[in-house]
Amino acid sequence: MTMSTTTTVKPLRRPLSRLGIALAFVVPVLIAQVAIWAVRPYLGTLPTAVLSMLIATVIGWLAYRTYVRRFERRALSELSVPGGGRELFAGVALGLGAFAVSIGILALLGAYHVVGLGDALPVVLALLSAIAAGTIEEIVFRGVVFRLLEEWGGTWTALAISSLLFGAIHLVNPHATIVGAIGVVFEGGILLAGAYVLTRRLWLPIGIHTGWNFAEGGIFGVPTSGFASTGIVRGETAGPEWLSGGVFGPEASIVAVLVCVVLGTVLLVRAARRGRFLIPNWKRAATTATA
Repeated sequence: MTMSTTTTVKPLRRPLSRLGIALAFVVPVLIAQVAIWAVRPYLGTLPTAVLSMLIATVIGWLAYRTYVRRFERRALSELSVPGGGRELFAGVALGLGAFAVSIGILALLGAYHVVGLGDALPVVLALLSAIAAGTIEEIVFRGVVFRLLEEWGGTWTALAISSLLFGAIHLVNPHATIVGAIGVVFEGGILLAGAYVLTRRLWLPIGIHTGWNFAEGGIFGVPTSGFASTGIVRGETAGPEWLSGGVFGPEASIVAVLVCVVLGTVLLVRAARRGRFLIPNWKRAATTATA
């Protein structure tokens, strides 16, 4: 009788170990996505731009799927298809609505006005860029950074650290400002993390992120995270940076921050009521030991 020498590869259990490995898989895709966004005016033709952005999005999804299957040894439940379309649609509607409310308030305050109509090509590119950014950045910051930090240190710790990192990464954008980065900390950190905690899936935050970005650059024609955009209309902002957002875009505005914090707080409160918050590892271990 021969004995099998096959061994079973166990999934990595330590969240911080998995965090480093996961980032090695997906961060290069994030860098590629930022590079594509930066050079999109020089890509020449619409088909070339479409292909580049779609490739970046698909590679980001495949990289994350490979990591989850290979190192965590589980199904990709946070991107499973059943119910995903409904959550994605709800997220896009929330993102579009949140930015529309923000820009509407800015217009009432005299900090935003329309100066003309845009062209079709920039709108298409803005939509593709919003899809790519929404997908890749949510995989990196909610699917990897927030999820694994939360598993280690609990929901509040993950919320604080991932929000700061999300704001800091936007400092590399063109025309980046400290005010803009702080705005992104509260907007993306609270709102998008709240969407993930509520559903424990990525479809809702991807939808919100995509809807917000497209509304900003593709509809209202204002800078998106420091990148100049022309949408369905061409818009201009005026007034102090804390109100208008300055060259970084209206997401650096106190108005947009407050709108997103209110919406994010609603999502977090609903998540807490449903028992979706996690406590730190050491507290779980202490609870188990005394049980």
